[in-house]
Amino acid sequence: MKPKIVIDTNVLVTALRSSRGASFRLLSLVGSDRFEIHLSTPLVAEYEAVLKRGLTPLSDAQIDDVIDFLCARSIRHKVFYLWRPVLKDADDDFLLELAVKANATIVTWNVPDFGRAAAFGIAAMTPREFLSFLEKSS
Repeated sequence: MKPKIVIDTNVLVTALRSSRGASFRLLSLVGSDRFEIHLSTPLVAEYEAVLKRGLTPLSDAQIDDVIDFLCARSIRHKVFYLWRPVLKDADDDFLLELAVKANATIVTWNVPDFGRAAAFGIAAMTPREFLSFLEKSS
C-alpha cells in the first residue's frame, strides 16, 4: 500500500525556489507511484495564491502548469469543515481536515504546528523525514 500524503504549501514553495533540497526531491517524485498525493479545493487555492505572490522565479503560467500537474497526479477530496479550530494556527486546520479524510500524512516544514494532529491519528513529517521513510520502506 502506497503512503498517502498532503503537501503543505511551504514545501511546494521551497521546492520551486531551489532544486537542491528535500522539498525538490519530493516534488520530483510526484508521478513515480511511490506515494499518493491528496488535494482539496482550498489547498489548491492556497497553492495558487501563495505561489503567485512572487516567492519563486516561476511565471504565473509556469505556476499554473505545476498546479495542473499536481492536480492530475492527485486524489481530490471534498472536505466539509465540521470542527475548528484545532491547531495552533487556525489557517492550517483545512490541511488537517484533508489529512483526516484521506488518512494521509502531512508533509510540512512546520511539524510543531501540527502537534495536535496526532489526536486524530495523523502524522506530520518534514520532507526529509518522509523521503527517509520512503527509502526504508522500499
